[in-house]
Amino acid sequence: MKRTPLIATLVLLFSLMTGFAHAAGAPVNVNTADVATLATLNGIGESKAQAIVADRKANGPFTAPADLARVKGIGERTIERNADRLTVK
Repeated sequence: MKRTPLIATLVLLFSLMTGFAHAAGAPVNVNTADVATLATLNGIGESKAQAIVADRKANGPFTAPADLARVKGIGERTIERNADRLTVK
């Protein structure tokens, strides 16, 4: 029994799976995103996402991603981890 096609198939499947694990998510506009979308950010759960929406309603739109630090529980590290996905259009 030849194992080469089976091994090649397994290598291909493994390569595809690891590629999806490292794929970046879609950009998130913190001024328009809903709670569910904000919760997809690294380190942002549902309660922090709700706090972002509440802050946005109370204080107006964010002018830069760094403004998220004004929300309780969100620090510079969380902003840095999500820098490639955060927008404020």
